[in-house]
Amino acid sequence: MNDTRRLEVEEARIDADRGPRLRKHFGRVRAHTIDLVRPLSEEDCCVQSMPDASPAKWHLAHTTWFFETFVLEKYEPGFRPFMPAFRILFNSYYNGIGEKHPRPQRGMLTRPALYEVHLYRKRVNERMEAMFEKHGHEESFRLLVELGLHHEQQHQELILTDIKHLLSLNPLKPPYGGQEREPSAPAGALEWAGFDGGIAEIGHDGNEFCFDNELPRHRQYLQPYSLASRLVTNGDYLRFIEDGGYNRPELWLSEGWDWIRANALAQPLYWESTDAGWSEFTLAGQRRLDPERPLIHISYFEADAYARWADARLPTEAEWENAAAGQTLRQTADEAWQWTQSSYSPYPGFRSPEGALGEYNGKFMVNQYVLRGGSCATPAGHTRTTYRNFFPATARWQFSGIRLARDGSSTLLERPVGASRRNAA
Repeated sequence: MNDTRRLEVEEARIDADRGPRLRKHFGRVRAHTIDLVRPLSEEDCCVQSMPDASPAKWHLAHTTWFFETFVLEKYEPGFRPFMPAFRILFNSYYNGIGEKHPRPQRGMLTRPALYEVHLYRKRVNERMEAMFEKHGHEESFRLLVELGLHHEQQHQELILTDIKHLLSLNPLKPPYGGQEREPSAPAGALEWAGFDGGIAEIGHDGNEFCFDNELPRHRQYLQPYSLASRLVTNGDYLRFIEDGGYNRPELWLSEGWDWIRANALAQPLYWESTDAGWSEFTLAGQRRLDPERPLIHISYFEADAYARWADARLPTEAEWENAAAGQTLRQTADEAWQWTQSSYSPYPGFRSPEGALGEYNGKFMVNQYVLRGGSCATPAGHTRTTYRNFFPATARWQFSGIRLARDGSSTLLERPVGASRRNAA
């Protein structure tokens, strides 16, 4: 057998194995979503705490709607929806699909009942199994399924962020009841990792799965810079608060200052100060504030103000990716999403896919900032160094934190964080 034929046989063997592996992965991901809602009551699953959040029941249905709409409707002979009304009720933002139930009113959907949504998931799973039998060997089918699974993993994280916000509004401050999912790694000393800059390759290389907003890979010039070796901690941020950080307009972007004043903000989301000291609401309930744990639930405006107070800045997403690819940083993907100063915009040469799936990322590239890394709530295996998360500057309910950056790669930059700002105050 010559080398060309040997390569063809090996590629065929790998390709034949992809379908069964994806089928098993489909079962695991779909089951994990059920595991996440298992600790919740039916009432927990139906309530919507704010327009930006969605009820757990809606997440259960929408992730199923995705497979029904984009996979079954395309591949299943004689396709019929489980229930025609679900096409509108559980469409999120796909205008190419048709009408949508208003997002702020998802908590009004007391019908269908939770058991009907679980039945919906069961029936669609069964129909998907039949599609794996018929089309599991087809690359186009596998690509759609893989996108659907990563989409569901995004919603698995949203289930946790949304239920945490909901439970925080309950005067009983009840725990979620599932496995502890808050940042826990000890911070260690803050050091500065220097990078010489130059031409860097940014974006996904196209092998394995990625979202379309991670493409195309391209070159970008970076000035010399330094990144903090770890994330900002609760204790770090508490010093910012004690130094009057929320009352010093010189630290804030104009829109950010107007926002914190209009909303009377003086601390991170879920923090509470009493005579007994600081505490924070977690998925495990109200807990004493741990100064060593990574700071979470911070808006872009707060992150930017803290960085300015610390005589630093937020990194660009290109700086973050270049540094993370070298594996010189700690806490990159399993503690908190990290704000960057980069506006969420298309890479050079980006093109949205055709059809309704082209709405997945491209149309949101305005008035949002990029976060990099991953959080304690992100499903294992979901993130990559090139992953681009994005939220508006006021978003706080996500597990978002801060990694500092400074210009230049010199060791002279290793001055105490916040020192010059405190001395000047």
